[in-house]
Amino acid sequence: RHTKTAPLPTYDEVLVCTPDTEEEEVELIVRRALSSDSQNQKIYCLLGAEKLVYKVSKQLESHFFRLLQSSTVPDYRFIIFCNAKAHNSYVITAFETYKVTIPCYSQTEIQAYLSTHLKVPSGTAPVAQAFEEPYQQNVKFVFSNQAGMGR
Repeated sequence: RHTKTAPLPTYDEVLVCTPDTEEEEVELIVRRALSSDSQNQKIYCLLGAEKLVYKVSKQLESHFFRLLQSSTVPDYRFIIFCNAKAHNSYVITAFETYKVTIPCYSQTEIQAYLSTHLKVPSGTAPVAQAFEEPYQQNVKFVFSNQAGMGR
């Protein structure tokens, strides 16, 4: 459900998948989503699940369906995001029956939503002020191919 006031997910709700994502990480988020504690309105997400290696993808499927059978949570919230162009992904094949197409929002709508949720309270977060932007946000991503670089 799309609402401008809905909060961003918290750190425990999202797993960003890479080819290095381990089975334990995937199992943990599935357990969170299907446990009785998941009825606290959190939405658990796997992002880029098509990047999981075959072995981890198989384990995701296994854990999900095994835990689903034993779960007492009728309205769990677990979303697997995959690139629609990744036709050779095991995850896409395994969860095909659950597939839905999500509506696309414009870049302007997405930026407006993020700008309302990522604002730095005035007088705080001097690190955020290092980025020259019209609006100060408290989240910036810095990526590096080498450990310790870009800090």
